[in-house]
Formats: sequence, C-alpha cells, structure tokens
Amino acid sequence: MRRSATLAIALAASLLTTAPALSAQNVGGLGGAEKFKQLGPDLPTANGIRTASGAPGRDYWQQRVDYDIDATLDDATQRITGRELITYHNNSPDTLRFLWVQLDQNLFTPNSIGNLTRNGAVRAGARASSVISLNAGQSADSSEYYGGYRLTAVTTATGAKLAYTVNGTMMRVELGAPLPPKATRQLRIGWSYKVLPTTTAIAQGNPRSGQEFFPRDGNYVYTIAQWFPRLAVYGDDAGWQHKQFMGGGEFTLPFGNYTVRLTVPSDHIVAATGTLQNPLAVLSATQRARLARAKASDSILHIVSPAEAKAAESGKPTGTKTWTFAAQNVRDFAFASSRKFIWDARGVNINGTRVIAQSYFPNEAEPLWGQYSTRSVAHALETYSKTTIPYPYPQATSVHWNGAGMEYPMICFNPRRPNADGSYDDATKYGLISVVIHEVGHNFFPMIVNSDERQWTWMDEGLNSFTQYLSERVWDTTYPSRRGPARNVVDYMRLDKTLQEPIMTNSESVQNLGNNAYLKAATALNILRETVMGPELFDAAFKEYARRWAFKHPIPADFFRTMEDVSAVDLDWFWRGWFYGVDNVDVALDTVMEFRLDGAAGNASATEQDRVAKFMAGLPATDKAALSGKRYLYEVDFKNIGGLVMPLVVEFEYDDGTREMVRIPAEIWRVNASVVTKAFTTSKKVTAITLDPAEETADTDLANNTWPRRNDQSRFQRFKGQIKP
Repeated sequence: MRRSATLAIALAASLLTTAPALSAQNVGGLGGAEKFKQLGPDLPTANGIRTASGAPGRDYWQQRVDYDIDATLDDATQRITGRELITYHNNSPDTLRFLWVQLDQNLFTPNSIGNLTRNGAVRAGARASSVISLNAGQSADSSEYYGGYRLTAVTTATGAKLAYTVNGTMMRVELGAPLPPKATRQLRIGWSYKVLPTTTAIAQGNPRSGQEFFPRDGNYVYTIAQWFPRLAVYGDDAGWQHKQFMGGGEFTLPFGNYTVRLTVPSDHIVAATGTLQNPLAVLSATQRARLARAKASDSILHIVSPAEAKAAESGKPTGTKTWTFAAQNVRDFAFASSRKFIWDARGVNINGTRVIAQSYFPNEAEPLWGQYSTRSVAHALETYSKTTIPYPYPQATSVHWNGAGMEYPMICFNPRRPNADGSYDDATKYGLISVVIHEVGHNFFPMIVNSDERQWTWMDEGLNSFTQYLSERVWDTTYPSRRGPARNVVDYMRLDKTLQEPIMTNSESVQNLGNNAYLKAATALNILRETVMGPELFDAAFKEYARRWAFKHPIPADFFRTMEDVSAVDLDWFWRGWFYGVDNVDVALDTVMEFRLDGAAGNASATEQDRVAKFMAGLPATDKAALSGKRYLYEVDFKNIGGLVMPLVVEFEYDDGTREMVRIPAEIWRVNASVVTKAFTTSKKVTAITLDPAEETADTDLANNTWPRRNDQSRFQRFKGQIKP
C-alpha cells in the first residue's frame, strides 16, 4: 500500500495539530461535511437477507428455474421453433399467483416501447434506425411480423391451458392455483420466431444475436441468444424485475439447470452453453479424439480444421442432427450453429481442474482468430480466476460474428475479422484480444455474480471492464487499454455536467453508456485500487465480494458495504463523489510559501516569516528536537476546482536533483472541501512541486498542478496524442 510518509511530513502534520493553523483558509467548512457524509441513510436498510457488512444474511433466498428445451433451427427459413418445460422453484417466503416471463424477441415488433421511443432527427444526422424502426418489424409480404415471438402454447405440465397476458417484452402467466413458499410448479411454453440478420438487429437497437449470410458460399452463421421465453427474477429487493426490454439495459435472470436439445442441419457444428451430452451421435471419431487431446493440452489444437470447414461450405444436406447440451447452475443459455465453423481448443488449468477454452469461427476470420481467440479465452480464465474466484464451469467459448461483443454463460459472440487478404493491423489485433477477454470475463460479472443489468449496467460492465484492464496488463504491461488508466477518462469528465449522469443511473437513461458505465466505472475502480486503498486491501475486498455473491443476486449496496467491510477503509466519500455525482477532479496548487526554519529569509514576507518564527518558538521541546536538521517549511494551498475530493499525490523535487513522493488521504478535505493548506518540512530546498505526477487521479487540468507554473504544453496534451482509440 502506497501511503507511507516521510518523518518530515509526519512532523509537519504534528506541527499543524499542536498549534493554531498556519492559514486562515483552513478554518471553517465549505462542503467538507457534505462530501464525507455517510451513505448509510441513502442505502437500503440492512436486514436478515442483506446484512450491513455487505454479505448475504441468514435469511437470504433466491428463486431457481430449471429448463428442458427442444428447439429446431430451420436453415431454409432462418426460423427457430421450440418448446420448453419450465420448473419453477419458489424459494421465497411469498405466495405467488402469477409468474412474469421475458419475451425479449418482442423488441422487434413495431409497437414495442424500444421501437416507438427510438428518436433522432434526420436533419441532425440520426442513425438509420430512427427512420426505419417503425417499418423494419414487418416482413416483405406484410403477412407477419418480421420479429417477435409467435406463442403456440402456454400450459401446465399436463397440457391444461393457462391464461396469460403479453405486455410488450413481458408476459404474465396466471398460475390458477397459488404457488406457496417452498413449492414447485411446472409449465410448458411453445414458440417460434424469425432470426433477424445481425445488421437488422443492430439497426433496431439490439445487437445481441442474429444471423449472418455469406454470399460467397450461400451459408449462414447463426449466433442465437435471448431466444426462448425466460422467467424474470423475483427478488427480495425489488419484487419482480419486469422492466420492459428496450435494447439498452440487458437482463437479469434466476439460476437453474438446463437440458437443451438443438436440432440443426446434419453438417452443422454447434457451440453452446454447457457440456455436450451426445458426442457419439454428432461428432466423428476423429473429432472426439481431437477434442480429448485438446482438453489435455496447453497448445491450441483443431477439432475442425480450416480445410474441413472450407469443404463443408459446399454441402447442403437435407438431414438433421440433434445436439444435446446440459448446464448446471447457469442463468441463461445461448448457442451458435453453422457448417462454416472452424473449431479449435486447448485446456486450461484452473486450481487443478482442466477447463476447455475454445473458439468457433469461419475461414473469413483467419488467420486472426486462429492466432488470438482461444489464446485470449484461456488468458481471461486464468487472470480472472486469480482476481475474483476460480472459474467454476467446464468450458468457455468464443464465437465469431458480425455484431458487437455479447456474453452469455460459457459462451460469447465476438467481432473483428481481418481484411479479405488476411492482413490486419494492431488495432484489429488488440480489438479482438480485448473483446474476447471482456466477453469471457462477463462469465464472472454478471453470469456468476448475478447483478441486475436492467437497472445497474455498471455492476457488470464497469466491474468487468476494470478486471479486463487488470487482465490486459498481465498480457502486456504496455497493452493499449482503452478503459482503466485514469488519463483515459479525462475528456469525458471534462464535459459539461448536463452531458453526464451519475454512474448510479438506470441503464436506459444514460446518454453515453460506454463512457459512463464502462469507462468511468472501470477508471474509478482502478483509482480506488491504486491510489485510494492500495492493491493489498482492494484485492482482498474485491475477491471477497465475488466470493460472497457468486451465484447470488447482489445490489450496489452489497458491493459498497463489502469493500468497506473487508478493508476498514471508509469509502462513502468515494462512492458519493464517483458513483452518485458528476463533479470532476481538478485540484490546483494554488499558493506555495517557503519559510526558512534556520532564521534565513525565504520567499514569504517578513510578516509571514515572523509568524512562523513565533510558532516555532512556541513548540514543545520534544517537537523542536524532532525538527532538528529541518531547514525549510513549505506551506502549500490546494484548491479543489472540480469539486470531486481525492487524495493528494504530491512530488517534491529538490535542489540536488532528487525527488520524493508524498501521499495524503482524501480525508484532508473533510472539513473544507474547497481549499486546504498543508505544511511540509524538509532538510533540502524544494525547486519544484508537482501534483498527481503520474496522472493517476483523473485530474482534468494538469496545467495548474505545478509550482512554479510551467508554460509548456500540459502533460495531458502530450499523452493524449499517444492514446489509441
């Protein structure tokens, strides 16, 4: 932990507490009490379910939902037809008379809230989605909606019809007989829907899944998610989470066990959540042997080679195969299917257990994917397992597609492909590595530490982007990370406050989701680790949060309380400033006065010198002895221009060329959050003082961070040109 102070600094602190303050500016409070006010009254009241320590309580409960699903993918019509048996376990203390089911594909119907509220003026250069959104929901012949579910059955397990009401992307199913606590109920749902092209899904604001057609060979790559009716969360903190799906706020789901049978064209290769149950029926003997070798190997091996995938592109068989997968204790299920897939894999040792890291991608993604995708999957599993909890699932999969990065349990969909000739630049290379690390990392946040993405995007994206940054630094200490380094958030925090929202803002209401929920949240956590708490305290608390809430449903208060509970660091000022506010960091070195303690003249006036001389004369003998050999006293005024209180990281440069770093906790602002004065005693003459010399606090104006003032280009401007987009 980097908070050590020199004896000189400690003595200066003693000097200030044993006598009247040297500066009148330290008297009174200009917002300090408000900045350091405890969050307790603003957080949910602790109880037996969620404790004041941030841990689950003795009465903690959560629902469980198990699925048994049969689905068929029609390659000719790009349609999925399915039926599911849902087993709902009511672990709550409440009697339930109905269940809420998520119908996410209904976002693509013309009258969905997401469609109707998409906005933008053509004259202002709006995206095409704002113009086509009302029409894109219909197929060419207008006989049916292009997107959205067609429900074919909602019944009991025995086939009796159940009443239901569809409200946009949510469906309320009446249970008939009440479902008491600790009881179980089964229901069946049948459905079908058209799989949209990924480009259409993106245009309508939901780049979560879809299909891509390859004109060169006439084949599709299907990346299928949010594809079956899924039970919403019923929890202790908010009851039913049934906010409409509008494309931005993603989802939250209960944990359960899945058995899924997927019927696809007979030559398709399928990747999915869970473990393949019938390899004898769907894989050749050669593929099974290759897969076994890959799991045992630390090298990447092909299960389906590029040449084999290329050969499969020319076939169009009429038969089908059914792939069966099972997954335990997951909150969702996704899959991908295509005859174009190359498949490679390797094993990863996670605490003595061999886990499979694997990738599925077409030849169009080579050679980039073969070189970096599975390698990045393995790297993410290894690094996240050290910073959070050991990865608990048997495999992790990266699938290539033409959308944005998207995550599901044990499987994620990732973009980036090389040029047509196979070439690629560093931006594409690092773009792939980063997106794979990020999406695989989502297995931890929120697929295992199961936060509510409909409400709090930062709890998964921010925590994951921060952990991704730690992982990238292990990959390469000079890795061109986009999110994490404090200097990268400065431009966003400089924006007018009307263009920002607090991190603690609902997902659908954030103007700039990437900067707010990803960048600012990740940067805040990095600053918390490196500058406020120190890695030792932070890492222990962060890992404990992951351990406490693995396979459970945390809320923000659980994270805030756990970080303080494990570290004994009061962080309420930090959460209040970084997560609940929109102030920025701009602390200036306002005034520096030099005093000579040996009687010689400094740069202060005679009156000021006399004041210090009288102060020194009045010190107890023990303090005078402790100051023996100290020739200089520097009285430094720090002015908080941006409003966000932060620790002071101060570097002194001496006349002999040496440097010394001093770290002062943020609590220095607790009485006066506008201006504070600090006295430092030294044995050597100070020639320069720099505030935040390593740019670790996200200070938005480095030009006022030096004494004497430097007129050359600010360090931020020099670094800005080096930052990769």
